[in-house]
Amino acid sequence: MSEMTDAGSPASDRVQVRFAGFGGQGIILAGSILGQAAVVHSGHNAVMSEDYGPESRGGSCTAEIVIADSEIDYPRVTRPDVLVLMSQQAYDKYAPGRPAGSVLIVDEDLVDLGSAPPADVLRAPATRIAEELGRRIVANIVMLGFLAGATGIVDIEMLRRAVAAAVPRGSEPLNLAAVNRGYEHARAIAGGAQRR
Repeated sequence: MSEMTDAGSPASDRVQVRFAGFGGQGIILAGSILGQAAVVHSGHNAVMSEDYGPESRGGSCTAEIVIADSEIDYPRVTRPDVLVLMSQQAYDKYAPGRPAGSVLIVDEDLVDLGSAPPADVLRAPATRIAEELGRRIVANIVMLGFLAGATGIVDIEMLRRAVAAAVPRGSEPLNLAAVNRGYEHARAIAGGAQRR
């Protein structure tokens, strides 16, 4: 499994990732693509569980992905190594109790960190980048690219393949541009320039 050297977390044979936001953002799709990149394109094991409110759009939505080199005996995230939070509600729920040493990534356009933000938060302008590309709906794909660039959990080429295979036919160029922009932004700020 790829090391999370840029994020400062120790390498291990198991990584637990929690994506959270609201319905309509593609949170479940992002989790599925991450799992596919890990399993189909990189040869790891992965499981995903999902949780969402009764609303089709606007309600809370969570995807939990466990990636491991060994067998996975429990499919839920118990101690997230990475939290990707794309709404204020998700931030308010998951950021305060996150484990020490975990990586916290937020969509800086949708999450207000308050007057005392966590010292190690990574701020990704996922919605802004998606809007620059002409489709706000690809903010989840931008965030996947940012996740890969910031943590190294999955290789960017494997993630590109998973994105291309998972998105609707004809939308591949837009989605690949989105994943590339997210990845490039994370690499540009590597070393903590965007951490607060």
